[in-house]
Amino acid sequence: MTPAAADPRDGIGWRVPGDETRIAGRADGPLAGLRFVAKDLFDVAGVPTGAGNPDWPRGRPVPQAHAWAVARLLDAGAELVGKSITDEVSLGLLGENAFYGTPLNPRAPGRVPGGSSSGSASAVAQGAADAGLGTDTGGSVRVPASFCGLYGIRPGHGRLPLDGMAPQAPSSDTTGWLTRDARAFAAVAEALLGDGPGPLPTRLLIAEDAFAFAEPETRAALGPAVARAERLLGAGRDVLLAPQGLSVWGRAQRTLQMAEAWQTFRPWVEAAVPRVSYLVGRSLMTGAAAPAADLPWAALMRDEARGRLAQLLAPGTVLCLPATPGPAPSKGLPLAQMDRARDRINCLCALGGLGGHPQIVIPAAEVEGAPVGLSFVAARGEDRALIDLALALAEAA
Repeated sequence: MTPAAADPRDGIGWRVPGDETRIAGRADGPLAGLRFVAKDLFDVAGVPTGAGNPDWPRGRPVPQAHAWAVARLLDAGAELVGKSITDEVSLGLLGENAFYGTPLNPRAPGRVPGGSSSGSASAVAQGAADAGLGTDTGGSVRVPASFCGLYGIRPGHGRLPLDGMAPQAPSSDTTGWLTRDARAFAAVAEALLGDGPGPLPTRLLIAEDAFAFAEPETRAALGPAVARAERLLGAGRDVLLAPQGLSVWGRAQRTLQMAEAWQTFRPWVEAAVPRVSYLVGRSLMTGAAAPAADLPWAALMRDEARGRLAQLLAPGTVLCLPATPGPAPSKGLPLAQMDRARDRINCLCALGGLGGHPQIVIPAAEVEGAPVGLSFVAARGEDRALIDLALALAEAA
């Protein structure tokens, strides 16, 4: 099948081709006037869920109810203005969909928007929506937030219900969201998390190995944002995030995630024999062929990572690191360069799936005219403290 171009009807490239979804929120809700889009992994009543693949909806009933997150925002008064493109079955970090095209990164045209919540990030960055629902298993909210200059959150694993959201690797899957500004970020948080403002964190840690791993230009560009955090929270203390090595954490997360993704998608692949892109097929076969001995090792490494994060992140403490090693790569890279970019990104994002802690990304700097984000991780259960930190940093800027 010849890949389709990005949706030509509206010329903005974030919307699922053919989608005309628009649903008003509750008129008297606290989010009245806020527009949001939903990644095409979330069910919307009466609308097929496409999951970024033309064969995914085949043989599946059209949803009769909204996904939990969609219903929650509608009930809070927000208006749903469209379904957004996702990397095919959410297996991607760069945002290029072989069937539906690559959503525009308006902050860095010619570069990828980041995936797999690429369409949601694109819609928000362009101003077509104020908030975008996304999912984050291995970085799928955090990466596009960094690449498109947005606020984004991966809530703590299990913090929000995932009802009506197509799964990938359930032991890592989360629902998150993206916004352009901190106030909208906090408003959506109140609707989804159900928590009001609370005290700010009181201790700041700086992941020296993560900063050393980032590209030198990115490390330098993020310096002023780190200094702002230190003025707000006090001098940061340098710590080693991953004593075993960031690449070891990255390998463990990818091993577990791909093996679990194969178990999720295997019934569909074997029953439907769907069309899939080369990259998605390769990922699925990687999971299917994972050596039996690798899985216990990866599970032990996850235990170590969780222990390390628990040791570092006492209540009231946040850990700071670059969200991505650098700005968004160019679109259409050769396969070898694409793989290296993805692997480097995975090294900085692996702590999300391994540890399950809440993590945010804030827009922080530019490198070569393209955005890069700064990330903060908190103790389990302190999702709201990260939202309040993002708001305080924005007000102090």
